Amino acid sequence: MRINKFIAMSTGLSRRAADRAIADGLVHINGQVPTTGHEVTPNDQVTFKGQAVRPLQVQTILLNKPAGYVTSRDGQGSVSVYDLLPPALHHLKPVGRLDKHTSGVLLLTNDGDLAQTLTHPSRQKVKVYEVTLDKPLAPLHHQMIHDFGVQLEDGRSQLGLERLIEGNDKQWCVIMHEGRNRQIRRTFESLGYRVVKLHRTQFGPYSLQGTASGKYRNLAPSNEQ
Repeated sequence: MRINKFIAMSTGLSRRAADRAIADGLVHINGQVPTTGHEVTPNDQVTFKGQAVRPLQVQTILLNKPAGYVTSRDGQGSVSVYDLLPPALHHLKPVGRLDKHTSGVLLLTNDGDLAQTLTHPSRQKVKVYEVTLDKPLAPLHHQMIHDFGVQLEDGRSQLGLERLIEGNDKQWCVIMHEGRNRQIRRTFESLGYRVVKLHRTQFGPYSLQGTASGKYRNLAPSNEQ
């Protein structure tokens, strides 16, 4: 196994971050600084920042995050998504974030390559949300958001919009490829609406598939590239 892959699997770093760690001299094989393409054998002793490491079993879970939980370890004064998980899964890192008041699909993994693939802007993974507004969305505002985009302080925000229920203009399916901070909420707020409920149902190829709120399931190894 190449040393960069070995380090990525041992630490949860992405392959690119593992390359940087090797270049910075943070990795040693049998006491020597390796090159990026060095092959690790079963008899080699590998250290990262002076600590012996070995490949971890790659694990990814999908959590149906309830509203009211924060996506961080310390909780920031609130309950954390880690409070929903057994201690054996606390080493997993969230792939992106959902804000405290947003529910739905949250991936946690120790696979740095998968996390990089799903979150890098160049990959543009589809994210699907169910949104409930405080009042019906006007046809003009629907056209602005869906066809042209709304200008926010950090750039234009264009979202795909489909009605969840025919004739109901307060509940929408939002389809997006970006993931800027509170983008959906800010888009609607800029036009005078308040998002009452925001629930993510899909992230890339991963959907809830009946996973109950507050529960998780293990995901099979991904073929994401």
